[in-house]
Parts: sequence; C-alpha cells; structure tokens
Amino acid sequence: MTDLATSAQSLKTALPNPKEADNVLYNPSLDELRELARGDEITTEFGSPSYVSEERSRNADKTKNAVDAEFDDEDYAYLDAAVDYAETEAMICVDRLMGRHTDHSYRCRLYVQKEFARIALAWAKLFEPVADDADPDFVTIQLPEWDEIAVRILPDEGVTAVLGSDYTGEAKKSFLRLHMYYAKKAGGLGLHAGSKRVTLKDDDGDLNDVGQLFLGLSATGKSTLTAHGLWLDGDEEASMLQDDVCALLPDGTVAGSEGNGLFVKTIGLDAAEQPAMYDAVTHDSAILENVDVDTDGTVDFDSDLHTSNGRAIIVRDQLASADADIDLPEVDQVFFITRNPVMPPVAKLTPEEAAVAFMLGESIETSAGDPSKAGESIRVVGTNPFIIGSKGEEGNRFRELVSDLGVECYVLNTGHIGANAQDIGVTESVTILREIARGTVDWERDEQTGLTIPTNVPGIDITEFYVPDHVEDFEQKNVDLRGERLAHLTQFDDLDNAILDAVY
Repeated sequence: MTDLATSAQSLKTALPNPKEADNVLYNPSLDELRELARGDEITTEFGSPSYVSEERSRNADKTKNAVDAEFDDEDYAYLDAAVDYAETEAMICVDRLMGRHTDHSYRCRLYVQKEFARIALAWAKLFEPVADDADPDFVTIQLPEWDEIAVRILPDEGVTAVLGSDYTGEAKKSFLRLHMYYAKKAGGLGLHAGSKRVTLKDDDGDLNDVGQLFLGLSATGKSTLTAHGLWLDGDEEASMLQDDVCALLPDGTVAGSEGNGLFVKTIGLDAAEQPAMYDAVTHDSAILENVDVDTDGTVDFDSDLHTSNGRAIIVRDQLASADADIDLPEVDQVFFITRNPVMPPVAKLTPEEAAVAFMLGESIETSAGDPSKAGESIRVVGTNPFIIGSKGEEGNRFRELVSDLGVECYVLNTGHIGANAQDIGVTESVTILREIARGTVDWERDEQTGLTIPTNVPGIDITEFYVPDHVEDFEQKNVDLRGERLAHLTQFDDLDNAILDAVY
C-alpha cells in the first residue's frame, strides 16, 4: 500500500504506468471506447450514442482541496485507496491536451474504471490528443463504483481523485479547476467565462478585432450571448472561442482550455431558436448524457425525465458559431451578466466597481438552477464555484488586471426591470453588445442609480429601460440592495478596502 497519508506523494508517480501495466488499456481510439461502452448506449435517431449516469451533477458538497482545507488521514486515505484499486483492477487511461497557449497548456491524464468507458469517451472528445508521450501535468482517477462519494484534490501536485460518481462533469471540471488555479499561480486569473472575437469595420473601412469575455451564472444567457453572431454580415463577424473556462493572463491574452469539444446544456434546445447549436447536438459526432432518449432513438430535448441538467458533448468543428481558435489575443471588454430587476440593461464600471461585480457574481435563481429557490438572490464569487484559494485575493487580482490592461467592464441585465416586468430581450442585449463593441454608445453618470448608464444606444430606445421609472420605491430598494451587497463583501477578509468603497 502507498503511504499518501504521511508523504502525500503524487498520484502521478503512485499510479501504474499506463504504457506498461497489464491491467490498463492506454489511449484507445474513440471508436474503441464507444465499443467498450456499447452496453450502456442507447443509439439516438441521429446515430450518436446516449448514456444515462446515476449522478446527474457535480457533488460540490463532497469536494475538498488541500489548499482551502487541511487534509487529515481520512482525506489521504481516499487517495490511498484509489491508487491501490488502480494497481490491480481493469482500468482505462486516456491522455489529452488542455489548451493551446504556449505558456498555459497542460497534458492531462484520466484513469477510469474500464466498465465506465463512456466517461473516457465523453471526456476524450472535449480535449485534443497529446502529440507526444511526455509525462502528464495533471492526473485524475475516477472510480464510480466506490461505496461513497468523495472528491479530493491536491492542487499543487495537479492530482484529483473522484470516488463514487459516474458524472462526466466531475472528470471535466477536475482538469478545468486546475487550469484556473495554475493561471492564478502565474499572475493571471482563471475565469468561469465565455470568450468571443468580434470583427468590425472602423470609419476607414479597416477591420479590427474586439475581444469580449462573459461571466454569468446558470440561465443568465452567457452561452447564448457568447455564441451569438450579433447579426453581423459581410466581412464583419462574431465568433465564439470558449464557452466555459479560460484564463486571463498578465499580458492581456486569454488562454482557452477545451480545444476539441464543448459540454453544453440541452434542455429546451430548439432548432428555430438555436439552429447552430441544434445542428451540432444532433450530429452523429455528438454524445448525449442524461437526455430523454426513447428505446427507438427518439430524442426529446424538452423532457426533464432524467434531469434538467441534460448535456451533450459536441465537436467544435460541427458548431458554426465556434471559431477555429480557442485563445483570444487580447481582451477589450468584460461583461458580468445578471438578472436583477433593479439593474439597468447595461452599466459601465470602473475597475473597482468591476471588482465589486466580480465578487458579487450576482443574479436571480431560476428554475434552470434550483427550482425550489427560483426568484431568490444568488451570489457566487466570479460566477465561479471552482475557485481554489482566497476569494478576496481573486477580486483584488481581477481589479489589478483590468486596470493595468485598460479593459472596459460592464454589468449586463438580461432579465427584466421592476415588478411590471419591463423585459430586456435578446434583441436589446445583442444590440447593446454590438454597439459597445463599435464604440457608438453614449454614457453618463446617473445620480439616482449611482451608475454610469447609456443615454443613447443606436438601434433601441434605451430611455424606455430607465430603472427608477419601473421600480416602485426605487430609492429605498437601491439603498437596501447596496447594504446587502456591502454586507456580503465584508466577509472576504483579503478584499481591498478600495473595492468595498466602490459598492454600487
């Protein structure tokens, strides 16, 4: 037995060498993995495989990392047991490359029980093959048939053990979590965000790129806006680079993570509303997970038979709105997406206010998140439940980066204003994004809201969305909301006072 409890040795050296071990099937092809998972497959009407897992989401409450928690013998025992199991039982091992950036890409190695080949298949489609046989930077071992659920992470060693869960998202996020952590160690910041490139003509007719990032919680429209083409045509265009996790580096570049596929939600997917996404999800290269698929292969994207968190692993090449690149050479604009009925459709933020928005990670819970709490306020720092280390330091780092790089920051309300539900639709949000990218929006500091809001947005009458006109007793509600926000932020001991003073 290994002695992780006393030495905390790396799983990377304790696990069997997959190239030599008789019990490990190393780097099988995607076709081989699908064949190994044939017994779990229901083949869809599109010819793609679909699977149903026992666990339908990540187990955040059973996840611990050794930076934010002091590991004891029990925690190390989980790692110890995982290594012992992998030394003798039938395993699959797959190597993939996460990211393409010269300074921020990592070789990743996933071990999983052979009978759960479907997890290896889905995970392998998200990342690109490794070009050489160098040792891995990050290693995850996933043992779904464990008798209890436990996820244990040694961030500084780059290792994760996932016990008792057969959810593909645990494998995916085990590596993306470390992608973000190592960006912070390098002086940047990992972001749970989508990235896109907008190419526009200037007054001289020359084409220029604008880099945008989108941070938002579930059901705020982050994926929709990241992938939207902004109704541009001709030489002007907008394309998605990443839709989940990327890293803002000190030089202003944004490193992507997933180079081959995307792990997208499917509930309510409609061909008329999201034709590009629908085409990718219904292509035979996709993999469906926890989607309602009849025994004859008929797929029902509106059904929540298994869960409202149904997913598809799609190939980037099959998504028309996805760019061939995954790295953004320079970020120009950051958008925090919320659905708060006392916020305007958009407000421009100072670096300190942007750090406030980052720390608040604020929105309103929807039925797509937790139906039992729909309508309640929800706050998640950085809209990122995968932060390792001090959250206050993350806010400080964010302010430093956007200030040093001269990045414009905005908060975008994609919901409605006031109790009378002055809706802010996709048309308004997309128009705002396009015109901000063009630089055609006029701004002023508004005394009533205390925010910098637009006075003119080409294409829409922005005055129809003035918040005090739609919110009864706005002044008091604004005071109360600011008090709640300030109280929330004071819990982060490491957060700079300049950020606390900027609470809006």
